[in-house]
Formats: sequence, C-alpha cells, structure tokens
Amino acid sequence: MSRTTRTGLPPRVFALADDLSGAAEVAAALGLRGRIVLGPATAPPCDGESVVLDLDTRQLAPEDAAGAVRAALAYADGGVVLKKIDSLLRGNLAAEAAAYATGATGVVIAPALPVAGRTVREGVVNLHGTALHTTDAWRAEPGAAPVSVGAALGGVPTRVVPLATVRAPEPTLYDRLRVLVAEGYHPVCDAETDADLDAIAEAALRLGPGIRLMGTGGLAAALGRRLAEADRAAGGGLLGRGGDRSTEADRGRPTGTDTAGPARADDVSPALDGTPSRPLLVVVGTAEPAAVAQIAQLVAVGARHLPLPARTLTDHSARPPLNTRTEGGRTPDGITVVSIDGTHAVDPGAARGLAAGLARAVAEAAHDSDLVLTGGETARRVLDALGVRELLPLDQIHHGAVRSRTADGRRVVTRPGSYGDTDSLLRIARALRPGLAPPPDQPVAPPAPPAPPAPPAPLGEPT
Repeated sequence: MSRTTRTGLPPRVFALADDLSGAAEVAAALGLRGRIVLGPATAPPCDGESVVLDLDTRQLAPEDAAGAVRAALAYADGGVVLKKIDSLLRGNLAAEAAAYATGATGVVIAPALPVAGRTVREGVVNLHGTALHTTDAWRAEPGAAPVSVGAALGGVPTRVVPLATVRAPEPTLYDRLRVLVAEGYHPVCDAETDADLDAIAEAALRLGPGIRLMGTGGLAAALGRRLAEADRAAGGGLLGRGGDRSTEADRGRPTGTDTAGPARADDVSPALDGTPSRPLLVVVGTAEPAAVAQIAQLVAVGARHLPLPARTLTDHSARPPLNTRTEGGRTPDGITVVSIDGTHAVDPGAARGLAAGLARAVAEAAHDSDLVLTGGETARRVLDALGVRELLPLDQIHHGAVRSRTADGRRVVTRPGSYGDTDSLLRIARALRPGLAPPPDQPVAPPAPPAPPAPPAPLGEPT
C-alpha cells in the first residue's frame, strides 16, 4: 500500500454512506479502526483512523443529496476517500456521484459485492448471475432498475474496465486506470470475487492523491485488507491507539467473523440475578418478504411480535401504543419485535414516513433497550430519536449485521433490510442473548467439546 502518513501509520480513511446500515457495514469492513458518525461531519479523521459518515441521503431529493456530499467532502483532508454505494444501485446515485467526482483527479468505481452474490460483468450488475434490471430487486423502488452502472451514474463520464483487464498480470490494470483517468473518465471495474476487488483497490491506491474510491462494502473490505497490511508493517499497534476506543474485551473477536454466539460476556449486560439488564428491541423497517420468515424464527423462541399498521405510522395525530413489558415483568427472554404490518401493500414513496413513524412508536421503549435495527432509514430515525450521534463498531455477527456500542454502553446491531438468510434475526438475537432457548421443534444439542482456535476469516467473507 503506497499511501502512508508521517507517523508511519496507515492513512486515515474518510468514508461516506447514504444510510446508516451501509455506514456500519463499511466500518466493519475497514477493520473496526474508527467510528461511525451520524452526520454532519465535524472534523476529519486522525492519522490511521477511519471515520464513516452517514449522510442520511437515501430518501432526500437529488439536489439535497448532492449538497450533502459536497459539504462532507470539505472534511476529506488528505488520506483515502471512499463513497459507499448501494450494491443494487438504489438511492440518489447519479446526483451523489456527480458531486463526489467534482474536484477529484478521478474516481475508481467497483460496485461488486461477491459475498452477497452481487457481481459486475461488462459494466452490468448481476444478482446471483442474473442482470439486475431483469430481477424484481427494485420492486419497492419508484422506478425501474438501471441497465448498467454507467446508466445509474447519469452524466458522470465512465468507461468499463473488463474482467480480463482486472485479472491481467501487473501493471496492466494500473496502466489502464491511469490512462482512463488521464482522458477524463471514471473507470467502472468489473469484479466477481474478493480477489478482483483486492486488485482494484491496490491499483487505485497506487494512482496517488486525488483519486477517490466508490463501491460497496466489498470494495471497503478490500481497502480494509490493505489497511491491515499497512498496520502490520507499522508494528501492528493501530487498534490500540486512540482512534479505537473499545475495551480489550470489545476487541476479543476480529471483524468479519461469522458467529451465532456472543462475542463477549459484557455484550449481555447481565443484571445481578443473571438476566439481561435491558430488554432487546428488534425494529424491522424493511418491506423485504424474507423479513416475515426472519421474524417468525424469533417468535418461535418466545419473542413478542407487534406488527403496526402502516396507516397509524404515517398518521402524526395517532401514536401507536407500544409496551415492551408484560404485566409480570419482561417479555420472554426480554425480546420484542416491532414491524410494519404487511397485510396491505405499502407505497414505495412512503418509506421515509414509515421509518419516522416506527421511530416515534418505539422511542420510549428504545431508551431502555439494546437494539436491533434493520433498514438504514429505520436505524437512523430510531437513533436520531434517542439523540445518538456516534457509534463505535465492535464486530460483525454475519455479513452486514454489525454490532456497535453507544456512548452509554448499549449494544446496537444494524443490518441492511435486504441482507440476511431466514435465520438472520435469530442469529443476531443469540449473539446478544446467548441464553436464548432453541425453537420448540429443535432439540437442545449437547455441548460440543472445545475446538482449537481457527484463524480469523478474511474480512467480508463468510466462514
């Protein structure tokens, strides 16, 4: 990695995301070496630190989203700059990309996310091998999916860098990127594997100052691997410096691990009687069909489910009652799931209003709870209601499900709405509440004999 600082540490990284779950995904991918700021920015990162700024622009008007990007870039004072984009090309991508490219020598763009089955071939995003624009992945969006990355970027001048060039022996990729940037183009790189993204990140960083990166959590993970190499070359001391304010216990598991169990004993926040000191509130703000099955698995182990009608969430004159406790005390295992009642179809244009309604509905209960928040818009609205302005990322329970800590010591797990298998919420709950009983139709497995420790999984890859 060619960019270094006068201190010998890896360079600072300033990353921008358009929603909170994406910001948390990037923070985990970069190696938990910094903090997540719920914008606006107030200061650039320090040497060796990563600051991931949630711009909260996914649902804004395009001109407002572009303005937020321009304002944030005023804090990009040297180091590496990364713009996180949605792997399905949603949001104000064209407006934000145009603002992001302004003032840059060039922007290297790599939207692939192999761990989620999202690849790029000939400049077209594919979802598990099928071109994005021919799938129903944009069913909750107001328009049709773009036919290519270039089309999604609007008037930003781009040229595709084919997979053969990405995988060619060095310095082929570097030379091609350099030529395209010199000609005034922003390269859109094909990629199907993490190794492809590693090659792109390495070549882009070699281009020097003035080059900005744009991509998904996959490109952020490739950058994170480069930072880890630079950290080792600097003596491996970065994670113990002031940029990472987690405790030694909090750093007990490396990022990128894929675990269904607790990372640390202090994650559970035990009370004197051995029960969790806080309830666990799960707020599901996604319209994805998979969420129904994910919630069902939590209900099967005793969680309480409160589906709230969409009409009451968008009616400011009505505040849906929400009680996360039963008459006898806590709900079973202290877990309550709140979601939007999916009985009737929801207007895609109502997403921001529904997220705000969910935040209003859960605000009182959320003050006394650890939180699991799915959907970036919902996560941001809930944390805004609580006055949370910064998160310290701790680890990743599964890809995209990032556990963080607030200033008051609570645990917050954020996850994009479109991520996760059927057992996603159950795995997250078990990580936060390790005593959670198995579903009634599953026998309790005898304890397994201790296994020798395995090497950490590569960041962003499932184990």
